[in-house]
Amino acid sequence: MWGGRFEAETDPRVHALNASIPFDRRLVREDLEGSLAHATMLGETGIIAPEDAEAIIAGLKALLADAEAGRLSFRLEDEDIHMNLERLLLERIGPVGGKLHTARSRNDQVALDLHLFVRRQAEAVVEKIRTLQRALLHQAEAHVETILPGYTHLKRAQPVSLAHHLLAYVWMLERDVRRFRAAQTAADVSPLGAGALAGTTHPIDPHRTAALLGLAGIYPNSIDAVSDRDFALDFLYAASMLMMHLSRLGEEIVLWASDEFGFVELPDAFATGSSIMPQKKNPDVFELTRAKSGRVFGHLFALLTVLKGLPLAYNKDLQEDKEGLFDTVDTVHRVLDVLAPAVETLRFRSEAMLRAVRESYANATELADYLVRKGVPFRDAHAAAGRLVRLAADRGVPLEGLPLEDFKAVSPLIGPDVYTVLDPVEAVRRRTSPGGTGFDEVRRQLAQARQAVDGPAPGAFPAGAPVADGR
Repeated sequence: MWGGRFEAETDPRVHALNASIPFDRRLVREDLEGSLAHATMLGETGIIAPEDAEAIIAGLKALLADAEAGRLSFRLEDEDIHMNLERLLLERIGPVGGKLHTARSRNDQVALDLHLFVRRQAEAVVEKIRTLQRALLHQAEAHVETILPGYTHLKRAQPVSLAHHLLAYVWMLERDVRRFRAAQTAADVSPLGAGALAGTTHPIDPHRTAALLGLAGIYPNSIDAVSDRDFALDFLYAASMLMMHLSRLGEEIVLWASDEFGFVELPDAFATGSSIMPQKKNPDVFELTRAKSGRVFGHLFALLTVLKGLPLAYNKDLQEDKEGLFDTVDTVHRVLDVLAPAVETLRFRSEAMLRAVRESYANATELADYLVRKGVPFRDAHAAAGRLVRLAADRGVPLEGLPLEDFKAVSPLIGPDVYTVLDPVEAVRRRTSPGGTGFDEVRRQLAQARQAVDGPAPGAFPAGAPVADGR
């Protein structure tokens, strides 16, 4: 492609380092969509003859059909997806295919491909997040009045509704949806028309090209257009936050499935066994979810490192924007694909959870609040409850196992109604503050979460960008 300037052939070792076709071939759809829009604009503006534009568009459509059918083959010596497709177009329609590259550089072309890819993949990830949210909601709706110990510092703290605990992940994922939507918005702009960096002398209409691709607008600065990868970083950051949240969920399921906790039974279809220990049922799905977060974090940091020292405008370093992004996309899809059905089919052991609550002193705060309602200052109530916890622990009984006279010895304000207060189910039921774990409040929260997940999605993007067709 640069034979006019060079006399010697490129060393094959340079091809091996320089060529991106082994990985950027997956942008074939985006590259052809961008070329269809560009060819349409070239014909409409008269930059090339209408009949030439029609021939190019017909050739590109045939290539797109072959790409979707898996019939295209690429060559390493053509370096990247752009030059491979240009060669294939020339082979099919002859020299007129060379007019496609008028008023365009590979710099704005590859940037456009990545914009379209990020926008499409962000939408696809959002749909899979929604599926996981629905799996969590399904479990939450079945377990509003299932009680488990809530933890701080991995110590049993207060009894909570299992639904309330699961809904915490639904809201985390809702924030992830917003981050991916933000990445879509950042990608929803066309760099095509920026050329190599300085624009073009041809009378192009980049707004028309953007409209044909369903993009919201164009860059105001051609140098920024070809060098910007912020939208890819936005996607990688959104993916990193998502994987962090999924890792926390995975960690909790691993703990809950352990013999020490015993709060959940893993479904056979989403567990693995041991090659030597017949009794084992391992939470590999959730362990790998936890582990794979690291590779996604690494890809975010890798691209930040690539970009941090680059002078404007385009540099070959920017070729390193793709492999980490592609691996992130694949990793996120793979994890979400398995996590949603795994969560959907978890079997929670309600009795084990309630037993863990009763065996702890997670109702100690209820006792302190009980005394506060009797007029005792909270710090004094806290101290009184602490003394009763120590007494119960010394005797090896729960708080509610103490006789009334022991309660009265610490505070004469305590009456027989304390046993109702200390019941963990009643303790949870009474926590009716907004966002709290009370059953009625959790049901209200469930309805709110359902609306967020299944309601209309303002500003949502279509799953795929429209393809310019020359009409």
